[in-house]
Amino acid sequence: MSSLASSRGALRSGPEPVLRVSRRRRADAVVFGILCGLAFLLVVVPLADILWTVLSRGARALNLTVFTQVTNGISGGLLNAIEGTLVLSAGALAFAAPVGVLTGVYLAEYGNGPWGNSVRFLADVLTGVPSIVLGYFSYVTLVEGLGWQFSALAGAITLAILIVPYIARFTELAMRQNPPSLREAGYALGCKEHQVVFRILLPAARSGVITGVLLSLAISVGETAPLIYTAGWSNYMWNGQMTKEPIGYLTYVIWSFINQPFASAHALAYAAAFLVIAVVLAINIATRMFLRKRL
Repeated sequence: MSSLASSRGALRSGPEPVLRVSRRRRADAVVFGILCGLAFLLVVVPLADILWTVLSRGARALNLTVFTQVTNGISGGLLNAIEGTLVLSAGALAFAAPVGVLTGVYLAEYGNGPWGNSVRFLADVLTGVPSIVLGYFSYVTLVEGLGWQFSALAGAITLAILIVPYIARFTELAMRQNPPSLREAGYALGCKEHQVVFRILLPAARSGVITGVLLSLAISVGETAPLIYTAGWSNYMWNGQMTKEPIGYLTYVIWSFINQPFASAHALAYAAAFLVIAVVLAINIATRMFLRKRL
């Protein structure tokens, strides 16, 4: 009888600790959810305010003059800056894309040894180096050391150094997602090593590679600090000379003109910021649309 009574008592008292633990977990989940929501608001609200300010004022500053005239002091248009941004970003991709893709292929296929680990480590370190440090390095080596002066080539090479590790890491991750059956099928068909890599594995990973290239392009469009030391600034259109000729770009207008005590300078700064945000947003949308089509 006593054992039966004790077992009944254990059954009665058993669910109560479970209920207490469940209620405590629910309370903890509610508190944690509230804290996460507050943290999210702390990040999103200032970002939304910045975007609204830039987009609203930039949209009001846009007109036909912005796209048809060059900068005249602190007034005029942004045609020279728009052209310079396109030249610098395209030049950076021309240098960085082949090097970055080949580096990513090497890391994915042959980078399991000490040399591969060293390259991977250096690429990760390079992504964390402040861009202004790269700009100063290029100023010492390219602008002053080689005598190129402020130029499009110095700016493009600096941006290429900045975005190469991003392209390499994206390419490596995309290549490593290929199933082993692709390699085995290539070898079964009698393909050689380089044919398997460049005709089977790399085309299969092209969506991830193109994503890395496009996101790197967005990073290069929004950079300012390295270009101040390498590209300089010019109120004129680019004449096609690669060295010893400065070039304009949009981020310089944002950085410099916003500090001027003139309404025309502020209007150009907000218009340039609007264009930079629009270009970066368009690149990210294009990246997502491309990935969605591939998937």
